[in-house]
Order: sequence, then structure tokens, then C-alpha cells
Amino acid sequence: MDALTAHLSQLGHGLVTTVELTVVTTVGAMLLGIVVATLRIAPVPLLRAIGTAYVEVLQNLPLLALLVLFVFALPTIGISFPLFTSAAIVIAAYEGAYLAEAIRAGINTVGVGQAEAARAIGLTFGQSLRHVILPQGLRAVIQPIGNICIALLMNTSLAAAVGVVELTQAANNVNLLEAQPIAVFTGAGLAYMLLALIIGQVTGVLERRLAIVR
Repeated sequence: MDALTAHLSQLGHGLVTTVELTVVTTVGAMLLGIVVATLRIAPVPLLRAIGTAYVEVLQNLPLLALLVLFVFALPTIGISFPLFTSAAIVIAAYEGAYLAEAIRAGINTVGVGQAEAARAIGLTFGQSLRHVILPQGLRAVIQPIGNICIALLMNTSLAAAVGVVELTQAANNVNLLEAQPIAVFTGAGLAYMLLALIIGQVTGVLERRLAIVR
């Protein structure tokens, strides 16, 4: 415990960075997921192909490899960002592929009659998606989205591999000074667990409040 209390500010800074990275990447991944899910169900074959290709490629590449490529390889051709920004972009793009599939599954739960009714009153595909289909589809998959957000939280720890001083890296730095891995990493693990529980609780509340009564 002494190792933790002596470095609370350092660990606290890492925890704040983890929370910030989680929030930023969650927002980015959700927006990207909605766009990609829309492409996946678009009436234009080329758009569907683009959406499918995005999901297939991102879901079949390791996140760590993408982080290393983005942070260390792209600067060699003149493309570089701050470490936090780089990690946020890569994690959001990666998790966006999984959120796109969850959102598409939610859209598929919306009855065909809903889309037909929207077309019957003169709504375009975009208007139908925005006002009728997407709101119902998202409400149907709140729990799966919450699970992906928890996975996203855990995946932020990989940002340590490219130099972002989030909770895992902060814990590693403290352990290098104190040589007490059990205490340090158990404390970090409990912090991750607490954050995951908070996400789970928020998801549960949203699911109950926004449940669709059929």
C-alpha cells in the first residue's frame, strides 16, 4: 500500500488520462460507427462495399499493430500527431468497426414496416434513417454498445506501448521505482474494474429507461 500512497498523484494523473482517452475515443467511435453502419445498409452498392471493407479490415488487424504503425511509421512520411491524439484516432477507428456492427444489428431489429411507412410519407433514405430507423436501432443495442465501450476502456491500456502515460504506464513507472508489482498493478486493476462497473451501471440505466416496448 505504501507504494500506492506515495505515488497517488502520479497514478491519479494516469487515471485521468485513461478516462479522457476513453471518453474521447468512445465519442469518436460512436460517430464513426454510425457512419459505417449507414454505409453498410445504404442502397448504393459502392457505399455498402466501402463499409464492409472498413469493418473487415479493422476487425482483422491487431490494435497494437495499428498503434505502432500510426505512431512510429507514419512520421517517416511526414504524418505525425501528439501521442494522445494518435492513440485516440487509432482506438476510435478500431472500435468504430465493432460499434458499426452492433449498430447495424440494432437497425436490423427495426421492422420493415417502419421503413416502408417512412417512405410512404415522403421521407428520403437519410431522413428515414435519422428520424425513424436509427433512434429505434440504437435503443435496441444499448447493452452490446456498453460492452464494446468496456472493451474500449481496456484497450486504452495498449496506448502505453506507444508512450501515452495512462493508468497502465503510470503503474509501470511506479513499479519501476518501488518494485512492488502486486500492490501497484492490483491497484491499477481495481481502478479499471471500477471504471468498467460505472460504464455497466450507466448502460443498465439507459437500457431500462430507453427500452422499446413492443
